[in-house]
Amino acid sequence: MKILTVCLLILIVAMIAKTYIFSFRSQAANDYAGTGPQFDLKTHLSGEILSEGLIFGPNGKMTNSFVAKMIGEWDGDTGTLSEEFTYSNGRTQSRKWFLTLGPDNTFTATADDLVGEAQGVISGATVQLKYEIILPQDAGGHTLQATDWMYLTSNGTIMNKSEMRKFGLKVAELVATMRRN
Repeated sequence: MKILTVCLLILIVAMIAKTYIFSFRSQAANDYAGTGPQFDLKTHLSGEILSEGLIFGPNGKMTNSFVAKMIGEWDGDTGTLSEEFTYSNGRTQSRKWFLTLGPDNTFTATADDLVGEAQGVISGATVQLKYEIILPQDAGGHTLQATDWMYLTSNGTIMNKSEMRKFGLKVAELVATMRRN
């Protein structure tokens, strides 16, 4: 019985270590502080942007793909990013982000399908954004905790990876490119 308890404890510690030390969730903004090119929201999220992406379900299989046309506009330290999605299942979606730059490379964002305010940080060639998103009713209407990481490449393309979680468990993942149209 003691051996089983010890084995179970080791397994639990290993799972926690994998989740918080050896995974997507283990990244921190300061991990990318010295990377380049420098991500600048006003520059890289301005004008017409084309995004293409894949959405994966909890079992790791692709469940949908999308193309999104985006338009970023800025007035001082506030901006909007309007998105028009067309999904491979025929569904369409419109979203508008309202962005506000803050001190020390931070920013906040809101959108109609978010709970409260998203918190973002810019570090080197990356942007991290954390928020709670409410899925549309036809997708279950669930509220998920989302973490987005955007990585700016040397040619100006932005690679985006997002994880969505419910009760701490990964239920969806998104991988997308964003580039000037």
